[in-house]
Amino acid sequence: MTWIATIDYRNSSGRLRQLYDRIKGPGDAVDNIMMAHSLRPHTMDGHMALYKNALHHGANTLPKWFLEALGVLVSLINRCGYCVDHHFAGLGRLLGDDEKAQAMRKALDSGRFAGVFDRRETEALHYATKLTTGPAKITESDIRALREAGFDDGQILEINQVVAYFAYANRTVLGLGVTTDGDILGLSPGNPANPDDWAHG
Repeated sequence: MTWIATIDYRNSSGRLRQLYDRIKGPGDAVDNIMMAHSLRPHTMDGHMALYKNALHHGANTLPKWFLEALGVLVSLINRCGYCVDHHFAGLGRLLGDDEKAQAMRKALDSGRFAGVFDRRETEALHYATKLTTGPAKITESDIRALREAGFDDGQILEINQVVAYFAYANRTVLGLGVTTDGDILGLSPGNPANPDDWAHG
């Protein structure tokens, strides 16, 4: 599951059990990426707050499936199979169209987005690619290009925060050897109206 010791749900207590109860899915399942934080529960608290607010907050205006697509792209670039598997499953669940999801996966794998994603989405995916592969090369012209594609500045911030979150999540997973063994793929927090509701379903 990970290269460091972890505490599973059955053996948890105190603050760790409280956090597990907030994030668990069916059958008390806790994703391995969260269990990797179990020796320092305060880091799990921070991780989940960032994740819920960046991807699953009701104040976001971009479609959740597209935010997931950005996450899959960043994770593909960083070669984080764990996050690719989880978030592509989530993307497919949100789309409800397996054929479309598979076409998106091929486009994200190849870096050739046109024809599958529209012009606006393609511009955001190019920005995500550049921010992931060469963050110091981002310039104000990249932001102008996003505006010209039709994003307002709040939506640009949403895109930026999702890309930045996945840089963090990928490095958490890759740096600790987190695997999907035993995980239920594609679960995510519901209830976007309540940022404190982390339950996975």
